[in-house]
Amino acid sequence: MAETVPDAPRSSPDSPSSPAGAAEEAAQPSALASRNVTHVQIEGRDVYLVGTAHVSPKSVEEVTRVIREVRPDTVCVELDAMRHEALVDENRWRKLDIFAVIKQQKVLFLLSSLVLSSYQRRMGDKLGVKPGAELHAAVKEAEASGAELVLADRDIQATLKRTWGNLGFFNKLKVLAAMNAAFFGSAEIDEEQIEELKDRDVINEMMHEFAQAMPQVQVPLIDERDRYLMTKIADAPGKTIVAVVGAGHVQGMLNQLGKKADLEELSRIPPPGIAGRVFKWVIPLVVLGAFYYGYVNHSSEGLKQMIFAWLIPNVIGAAVMSIIAGARPLTVVVAGLASPITSLNPTIGAGMVAGLVEAWQRKPTVEDCEGVAEITGFAEMRRNNFTRVLLVAVFATLGSAIGAWIGAAWVVKLL
Repeated sequence: MAETVPDAPRSSPDSPSSPAGAAEEAAQPSALASRNVTHVQIEGRDVYLVGTAHVSPKSVEEVTRVIREVRPDTVCVELDAMRHEALVDENRWRKLDIFAVIKQQKVLFLLSSLVLSSYQRRMGDKLGVKPGAELHAAVKEAEASGAELVLADRDIQATLKRTWGNLGFFNKLKVLAAMNAAFFGSAEIDEEQIEELKDRDVINEMMHEFAQAMPQVQVPLIDERDRYLMTKIADAPGKTIVAVVGAGHVQGMLNQLGKKADLEELSRIPPPGIAGRVFKWVIPLVVLGAFYYGYVNHSSEGLKQMIFAWLIPNVIGAAVMSIIAGARPLTVVVAGLASPITSLNPTIGAGMVAGLVEAWQRKPTVEDCEGVAEITGFAEMRRNNFTRVLLVAVFATLGSAIGAWIGAAWVVKLL
């Protein structure tokens, strides 16, 4: 049985044994009295939910104080294995194989992660704290105290793929526009505003507005993770647990008290629907069908006009976007030549070809890989060989897609 304890959180039974420790304890109020700490009981066990802001110096201090005061058996953190490694392994970028990233078609996923981390880093730089510092503090305190560490969040790839798959075409454009605004925007935010984001009334209002604006994102990105986090915390070992999570999750998690979620089902990545699988073949079938029709009904001259109409937008689209991304001349040529062909074969994209050619020429160094962690804007992305390769791959893909749609429309018009 799970219940929220309405009284003020109880103090830890373990008190400092030394006079100095007792004096220090008496000098400041209990960390558990904070509005950001919620004490609940799950099947007779004490669980302390610590709601944080991911770029808040005060959150780092609060997390540290709560864990030291409670001395829990287990510390749960809002991390999955991939983000945990990214947080604690400063050398992770040097291990990344750019060729493997491109071949496995993970360029957009990696670039999206970089955009988000860049936005958080810019805010963190202004406030003098690294993004996720409170989670890092929780991990270190767990290790120092001998508490068991539980990575309580769902795999980030499952979350992003379930979210992306839940969006329609126009909502995907809205999300991309929001990411673009976050990355290139110059909006200022101060520490006081960050701290306001931990206030429950403010958070509840924001989450309600977010749910109304983009319900397709709300469910997989927030609601499902609330269920996942609460279930992982409820299943965690130990009689006393401290769980460090984003403040925006706390109320949703409290709503899930006593409800066990199917973690395997929540982690499942739905396969593309029939419509999605069919749709990617629409342009190739339309264009090839038009070529055949043009040849049969308009002789070879008609076919030549259609081929020209298909080639020009594809070549220009992929080449121009590659130039914008900062591709080298050979890559620009290859992207332009590959686009009319790859646009007729959905299993391979012009971006993959362009990315591999650019990576072969630039050969990102260990220094480039390590520099990824410090990138805070588009200009720095273009200066770093590693991220420039990613940009070239994404921009070439986008240019090829635009060219394919224009080319297909032009070909159909010639029928």
